[in-house]
Amino acid sequence: MTTAGTAAGASLLVNASERTPAVATGSGANLIWGYLIHLGFNFWFDRDVPQWRDWSAKDYIRCDLPLWHELVDRMEIAGINMAVIDLGEGIQYKSHPELAVKGSWSRSQLRDELQRMREKGIEPIPKLNFSAMHDTWLGVYHRCVSSKIYYEVCSDLIAEVIELFDTPRLLHLGLDEEAEANQRNHNHATIRQFELKWNDLAFLAHEVEKGGVRPWVWADYANEHPQEYFANVAKSILQSSWYYKSTFATDEKTLQAINQLDVHGYDQLITCSNYSTPDNFEKSVSFYPARLSPSQLLGFIQTTWFPTLTNVRWRHYSAIDQVARGRQIWLDGRV
Repeated sequence: MTTAGTAAGASLLVNASERTPAVATGSGANLIWGYLIHLGFNFWFDRDVPQWRDWSAKDYIRCDLPLWHELVDRMEIAGINMAVIDLGEGIQYKSHPELAVKGSWSRSQLRDELQRMREKGIEPIPKLNFSAMHDTWLGVYHRCVSSKIYYEVCSDLIAEVIELFDTPRLLHLGLDEEAEANQRNHNHATIRQFELKWNDLAFLAHEVEKGGVRPWVWADYANEHPQEYFANVAKSILQSSWYYKSTFATDEKTLQAINQLDVHGYDQLITCSNYSTPDNFEKSVSFYPARLSPSQLLGFIQTTWFPTLTNVRWRHYSAIDQVARGRQIWLDGRV
């Protein structure tokens, strides 16, 4: 850690007595302060796309373990109480070892890292993105969506991950951006719609729920198709919409959808990011609490959408520090 990084980290120090556990209820005081960290990263293009090369699929893992440890340490300092781990190809799955790439973690290594997080007061939550836009990590099964073998593989992976994480309270299924425009640079594009889309969501959610875990999804489809979404998505599924700007105009479709999710009784965990703006997290913490039901606003999750690699360390440091500042805004009552 650099000298500047150390100083910034020290100013954000959270005493053990101040730490509140992540609870999946909108209890107000005990909000979830989350961070999405990537273990796998084959979630975008299934071919080499020059303008998006860093987000194109690779046959090796893109996760530097020393940086992973640095970020977990910094999460603890910042008061982050939940880490959502984007697994993808990052694990040597017992049920499907064919999904591993060079450097994928063993099951025992993952368990060790999960325990290290827990010891720091950080609750690890698994994420398996089954969106046809973001499932390059599924290898050959990326081209088998909605087939018998696909359902078997999804079921196997969900069950295994629930076991690996010792029955976590949540499992994120992704399921975002499954549209034609988002897959225009893919070799193989798949879009589920009408009954198939909702049947597959129901199947995946059931596989999670039968393991005693609550399913969680991205809610972007509600931006353009709110009535269809509300008619087909169970309220037992935790919702996360994202809005990454610094200005919050209430005529924005995403903000309108977030409001309608609240009106329709869905629990939400608001997604923020420093991908395009440096202060979105703090602005989000200031904006949403007065506009959403306290019992349905479970917290906030920060994202970077960059791999866990040392050449983008600064992005992760900045993102985590933004969570600390946003959390302080909440603790100070400036919402």
